[in-house]
Amino acid sequence: MNTNTPSNGKFIVIEGLEGAGKSSAIALVRDFIEKHTGKAPVCTREPGGTPLAEQMRDLVKVAHESDPLCDEAECLLFYAARAQLVANVIKPALAKGDWVLGDRHNLSSLAYQGGGRGLMPLVSAISDATLKGFKPDLTLYLDIEPKLGLERAARRGELDRIENQEIAFFNRTRATFLEFAGADDSIKIVDASQTMAEVHKDIIALLQELSW
Repeated sequence: MNTNTPSNGKFIVIEGLEGAGKSSAIALVRDFIEKHTGKAPVCTREPGGTPLAEQMRDLVKVAHESDPLCDEAECLLFYAARAQLVANVIKPALAKGDWVLGDRHNLSSLAYQGGGRGLMPLVSAISDATLKGFKPDLTLYLDIEPKLGLERAARRGELDRIENQEIAFFNRTRATFLEFAGADDSIKIVDASQTMAEVHKDIIALLQELSW
């Protein structure tokens, strides 16, 4: 349990590249938490999760041909949305003893904006200033080779502004995800190239290691 939230609740986050299967993993973890705690977790998504943060989500997801979003502005918007979500949803829920299940969190900015965009000094500085060491109790990183993940994502429908980046961007992003996962025991890697049944089996095994 991190020191910012002295309660019985835990903060679990699902991370991964496009097409890694985050949606099905989130549904699985949500049901697992409810079964073991008797109460559904507070579910969040990033960017988003509050009225203001959802407006910021629209800004980073949609391409504007006449006013393309620069990389630095993208990074700042992600952290503005995250700061709103942490202050107004995540920390209050944890303080009440609720569990929180997040669809992405700070690791995504470190990987996408830090690694993918090459803005790690800016990302690290903003992360330190806004989060002040706050982090999830457990992060499940669904690892997948970018080409396969993007093929899966394309089958879902039209890709958004970030999903339409070149493959080299996603290769850098994946490498950064793996770098941070290798240096932090609270980040667990799940092979998302497996069948859904195999992925879910691995996730359940990791959840069962938690202190409930």
